[in-house]
Amino acid sequence: MDDLKKTYREGEETTKESWRKADGEDLADKVGNAGDDVRKDLGNAGDDVRREADDADRNADGSSKDADRRY
Repeated sequence: MDDLKKTYREGEETTKESWRKADGEDLADKVGNAGDDVRKDLGNAGDDVRREADDADRNADGSSKDADRRY
């Protein structure tokens, strides 16, 4: 699901950049493109952090069950 969201964000950003370039590029377009880049990167970073936290949680749950079985 995270890959789908990442692909969507990148497509959305590319579409907006192309639309802004259609009539020439000015400072407002550059600021808009920079904002889109930041939004996309933060969204992707948030997805990565959440995925790593979920993996760590799953690994922690599994190791505590193994420890309980030994004793």
